[in-house]
Amino acid sequence: MNTTSNIASPLGGNEGGRWSPSDYKKGQPRWCPGCGDHFFLASLHKACAEIGVAPWNTAVISGIGCSSRLPHYMATYGMNTIHGRAAAIATGCKIANPDLTVWQISGDGDGLAIGGNHFIHANRRNINLNMILLNNRIYGLTKGQYSPTSPRGFVSKSSPYGTVEDPFRPAELCFGARGHFFARTVATDGAHTVEVLKAANAHKGASVIEVLQNCVIFNDGTHAAVYNKAGRAENAIYVEHGKPLVFGAENEYGLVQEGFGVKKVKLGDEKPGGGVWSIDDVLVHDAHCEDNTLQLKLALMGNGDGMPVALGVIRDVEAPTYDDSVAAQIEEVKAAKKYHNFAELLETNDIWTVE
Repeated sequence: MNTTSNIASPLGGNEGGRWSPSDYKKGQPRWCPGCGDHFFLASLHKACAEIGVAPWNTAVISGIGCSSRLPHYMATYGMNTIHGRAAAIATGCKIANPDLTVWQISGDGDGLAIGGNHFIHANRRNINLNMILLNNRIYGLTKGQYSPTSPRGFVSKSSPYGTVEDPFRPAELCFGARGHFFARTVATDGAHTVEVLKAANAHKGASVIEVLQNCVIFNDGTHAAVYNKAGRAENAIYVEHGKPLVFGAENEYGLVQEGFGVKKVKLGDEKPGGGVWSIDDVLVHDAHCEDNTLQLKLALMGNGDGMPVALGVIRDVEAPTYDDSVAAQIEEVKAAKKYHNFAELLETNDIWTVE
């Protein structure tokens, strides 16, 4: 367990909320040079500073894997737990101390394979956690086996002739578990990652953030299409609630409705029925819509279908949280009881006086 020895004291320091990223930093990260974990860690330090929750009111919980070393590099409370159990431990942490801001860190193997059951139930229960899924489509710590998000046909040490399985798509799994918040970002896009982390923290309930990142040793280039700025300008769409779904280097493309789906069009080109495609034809993103039909379509784009990868907050819907509901239920039961402490409990039974 990482309880850190350099947490700032609640009795002195930064009470005014003027935090800097260095206030959340600890130790020297031991990841391979170029690993996406380095980029994400820097973004998390900055996001924590801008959110302004004190280090002693923050907990970072992880499982097992390269990314799960992250709590060791946070000057907060933290715990590096066992494989696949980050969501379970984070749940207990939040229920036991609702005042804590809890960040759960998992890789695609830790979070969706052995930890898959915990992942879906944390979403179903809508526990107020910030659940980070660092997705490099490989098991890195154990040296290069395919993971639940590796694509069909992927050649690895555990699939030398290519996998014969279809991968999980994290958004699909989150939505299927009745998740209320899903966002996606790219580890190398620091400014955007910070904004997504802040949005996830502002959401009350289970928030899932898929971070696309690279493993330079065992799966180099897995997200190459969007891993640099030029690639994102061509192959990604940044979605923002209330804004038209346009993209491209000059916002020259848009997403329009086609039947029950969406399609990519170039603004100014001729429509099949006459006229030209304009901004008025483009769909407007609604992250707060309770019906997730369009949100899911956006989240699943970019898998070799010629569509852009959606980045940003794709779904953000309010709903009752598990931790609030548990706390309210406890108070309701306590109010209905005839006793409120152990002495009163004893007096509810028969009492004898022995002389």
